Amino acid sequence: MGIFSSRKTKFVDSDILIIGGGFGGCGAAYEARYWARNAKIVLVEKANIERSGAVAHGLSAINCYMGMQWDENRPEDHVRYARGDLMGLVREDLVFDIARHVDATVHKFEEWGLPIMKDQKTGRYMREGRWQIMIHGESYKPIIAEAARKAASEVYNRIMVTHLLMDKARPNRVAGAVGFSVRDGNMYVFRAKAVIVGAGGASHMFRPRAIGEGMGRTWYAPWSSASAYGLLIPVGAKMTQMENRIVLARFKDGYGPVGAWFLLLKSHATNAYGEKYEPRWFDEIKAMVGKYAEITPMPTCLRNHSMLQEIKAGKGPIFMQTQHVLDTKEKEEIGWEDFLDMTVGQAVVWASQNIDPKEKPSELITSEPYVMGSHATCSGAWASGPEDCAPKDYQWGYNRMTTVEGLFGAGDTIGGSAHKFSSGSFTEGRIAGKSAVKYITDMGGKEPQVDEKEINRLKATIFKPLENYDVGRNEIVAGTVSPSYISPLQGLQRLEKIMDEYVGGISTFYMTNEPMLNRGLELLSMLKEDLDHLGAEDLHQLQRAWELHHRVWTAESVTRHTLFRQETRWPGYYYRGDHPKLDDTDWHVFTGSQYDAKTGEWHMTKLPVHHIID
Repeated sequence: MGIFSSRKTKFVDSDILIIGGGFGGCGAAYEARYWARNAKIVLVEKANIERSGAVAHGLSAINCYMGMQWDENRPEDHVRYARGDLMGLVREDLVFDIARHVDATVHKFEEWGLPIMKDQKTGRYMREGRWQIMIHGESYKPIIAEAARKAASEVYNRIMVTHLLMDKARPNRVAGAVGFSVRDGNMYVFRAKAVIVGAGGASHMFRPRAIGEGMGRTWYAPWSSASAYGLLIPVGAKMTQMENRIVLARFKDGYGPVGAWFLLLKSHATNAYGEKYEPRWFDEIKAMVGKYAEITPMPTCLRNHSMLQEIKAGKGPIFMQTQHVLDTKEKEEIGWEDFLDMTVGQAVVWASQNIDPKEKPSELITSEPYVMGSHATCSGAWASGPEDCAPKDYQWGYNRMTTVEGLFGAGDTIGGSAHKFSSGSFTEGRIAGKSAVKYITDMGGKEPQVDEKEINRLKATIFKPLENYDVGRNEIVAGTVSPSYISPLQGLQRLEKIMDEYVGGISTFYMTNEPMLNRGLELLSMLKEDLDHLGAEDLHQLQRAWELHHRVWTAESVTRHTLFRQETRWPGYYYRGDHPKLDDTDWHVFTGSQYDAKTGEWHMTKLPVHHIID
């Protein structure tokens, strides 16, 4: 390991290790403490849990709330909604499991101090839509983080987790994780009886619409670096629905969300000529997806498709008619607060472009694709379901445990459970935390065995980019171009270009096909080889290097899944030009993949879809 062999290695032992301090991780810490008063629970976060994760800046709404106390919705209703929006493919057992518990989670948030808006006439929570309730969410994350901090035995901030550790005696059992501190550069070895991954999904895997200084203006979260998947794939966890990326309709250039404008303020979108365009594309959509075109509300991807077709027909840009709905002071405050709570950049864009949304409309556009299992997609790890309602082939002992023994997940990590968002991710974390406690109890406190040679190997691997830079820094020939190493940013831009041009990004109007996907895999293989030559000039860049590793693992998984599913299941998210229609006969299934570290091969499978709700 050369000049970096002097770095200290610190060992931390725990009963339960939680990776990621977002809503999923915080929920896991809270619930695990309830069921295991004396357990050592360690939470590790690459940022700081007070302001980390997708809700770091705040949020204006909770997007998953049933309202069962007022008989507004039942868990079965939410399953039907999620199933419809995902064109028939969700893990209904997982969605139902979250839906039946999520209200209790939201009530906890209110008890902890989260201001939830209420209808003054009825006393009920103020609805934005059927599943959404309005909040004053500037301090949403700090409130949740406080509960996790009180529950955890130890919280380690600013630790970038790079790899999971496996049990020396039982190869398919997790034994902990390793990473490094971005403050002092020491290596951390976290040994644990059970591990819960609540890390983030993937933004910045495809080329964003906002480039250069605007790269941070992405949605979901610019710091979501695919660790939810990049940690699991290399150790052989079975993944599912990784092709099910999401493309979001957003205000152009600022990436401001449109939910409150559509659902609460009742605004509408038109083409450049003021025409409502969605009805004109219904027949085409019906021919592509059959019965799913008649679902109410229309699935998100199909609404995207209408927008994209309208633009390709030469009738863009698309506008949100904001000026027609801000007719009261209250509505105007809601319109602005929707961004000031969480996407201040949108307000800045409006100001810089001399746009007053009360006076003229604002452009809408579709975003680059994201892979976010907690949002409106099903990407993530194949996980065991609840004992009382999961079909037999969805259940192998512990709820939310992956196919790796002792490895649990929540939030973006778990596949199949779409539309959980912040409250659902916290709820899923609670489910995983309780299950992890049961697992370690059943194991009788038996500790996994960690291979010292593997730790030393990983230490050399983790810090290699620093050494690459130190050796090659005097060989720079022009600007930041070196013959000896590539920077994390150069690697990221190369990844984004590959995924954009070959796997269905914005430059191809989300279109791909078998030859394009195979070419993408070829280029990704070359990129993976070059990752051995990443150079990091400091610890911050070292973190970016390992975020890139996680994104590349995830990108390969996405590409292989997209190639495997020979249909266009979600038009508006991506298109297979060689298989342009939805095919329920052959593809009413989940896709599955498993990476074999010994052979370097990927095994692709079809996994059954069971409908447990009528």
